[in-house]
Amino acid sequence: MRRPSHHPAPHRRAPRHLVILALCLALLATATACGSGDKDTTTLRVLASSELRDMEPLLDDLRRDTGVELDMEYKATVDAGDGLTPGNYRHDLAWLSSDRYFQLRLKESKSSTAKPLATTTMLSPVVVGVKPDTAKALRTRAKGGQVSWADIADAAAAGSVRFGMADPKHTNSGLSALVGVATAAAGTGSALRAEDVSCDRLRGFRTGQKLTADSSADLRERYIAHQDRLDALITYESELLSLNAGGKLHQKLEIIYPKDGMVLSDYPLLLLDPAKREAYDKVVDWLKSPSTQKKIMERTLRRPIGAEVRRDPRLRADIGNALYFPDQRAVVDQLVEDYGDPRLPTAHHVIFLLDFSTSMRGPRVASLRAAFAGLSGADTSATGKFVRFYQGERISVMRFGGSVLGERDITVGGRKELDSVRSFVATDDFDDSTAIWSALDHAYRKASDIARDHPGQPISIVLMTDGENTSGITRQEFERRYAARAEAVRGVPTFPLRFGEADTAELTRAARTTGGRMVDAGARSLPDAFKEIRGC
Repeated sequence: MRRPSHHPAPHRRAPRHLVILALCLALLATATACGSGDKDTTTLRVLASSELRDMEPLLDDLRRDTGVELDMEYKATVDAGDGLTPGNYRHDLAWLSSDRYFQLRLKESKSSTAKPLATTTMLSPVVVGVKPDTAKALRTRAKGGQVSWADIADAAAAGSVRFGMADPKHTNSGLSALVGVATAAAGTGSALRAEDVSCDRLRGFRTGQKLTADSSADLRERYIAHQDRLDALITYESELLSLNAGGKLHQKLEIIYPKDGMVLSDYPLLLLDPAKREAYDKVVDWLKSPSTQKKIMERTLRRPIGAEVRRDPRLRADIGNALYFPDQRAVVDQLVEDYGDPRLPTAHHVIFLLDFSTSMRGPRVASLRAAFAGLSGADTSATGKFVRFYQGERISVMRFGGSVLGERDITVGGRKELDSVRSFVATDDFDDSTAIWSALDHAYRKASDIARDHPGQPISIVLMTDGENTSGITRQEFERRYAARAEAVRGVPTFPLRFGEADTAELTRAARTTGGRMVDAGARSLPDAFKEIRGC
């Protein structure tokens, strides 16, 4: 009988397909085990300002550290604020560069929805980045070498500063810059009121805007592409610092912090759905932690909100005076409407109709001449720099008594044209009678010629008089002729500026007939009244 062998049986390999199956099962088990934490992940829908795209690399860290994932939908800030409807929010959170405009809408809302909880997450002021030679010129002209918004507006009107700025109708950076400039123009040092918003105060400033975009990120890229034809860029401090560090500029931009103040963006995170409070608190705690604040600063060059984080040397310790944001939505809306579309030409033709009857001799004509000198650049006050004649502006100046005594057409280009305006009103050619309605009819014939030669160009008439009509056609005849004119000409408003014994009722009716308004110079200085209605 054969004894059983004591040697082990030979090893047999498992079939290959069984080995592959086993490996797949093992990998599946491992993936399931590693992903078991996903069951605890909370996803929050967030409506965010488009400039916050630069935070995306940090959001993976947020998810890993807190178990909260942010599903971001990006929009320009003002558009995002308009999309937040109290009582009908489609998102759990909103993360905006600023919620000021939204808060104004919320204040006017009749919804009973509670005001969303908001937490500041980082900071960045809206400032001005300027090429070195331009910055040097601005400092040389500025009082004490400290550049203000008024200095920038004056240089823009003179054609020596061409800048890019995002559209204030859509973006927080553009709107914040506009509020800063308008607040400085008002000269009150407080939040803008309705009476501080005047249609002409920012027109000279706007002529310097040669580049715009619907977001600050797009503006940055457009500036890089067109930097050789621009002198400055108005945007967030963080955007300017990033541009300087990016290696794409032919000349780095010097950051100017206007001495009359800036609007500060604080990037609030808003809780729209109170049911998500627990997850919101996790996000807030993570964002406010010193380690995250340091990462935010390093990645975005926005300022940390606490003193625990040592600031990057490029971030100034002091950002200066923070300006108030208007507390009424109507004021902001009027400001944006008056500023207009930066993509459209700013050229405006103003016809000045000046009473040179004998009653104007003495202090009255001296005041008139002072007003024109101020508009020609002699008024170097902080508010006066906002209302000077600007480069490219078209004006016609007519002197009248019993008839039109003289007229001059000027396109402002520099000192030569401005001196021409002042010399024209310096004449002592006066007349014994006053033909107000004949002169105004003559101005509308001039407006007809302008409308024919330059279709679509805005035209307005400023009528200055100190007396009553003593010759020429009657008001009734003027109105008959006005009604017979072409529709485009009937759209030209007249702004009577009355002082002395001029008939208030008659002038008010003329203003209403033509779509303008009357200003009584007796309640203020003539130069101030003149500036208020110029080109409105």
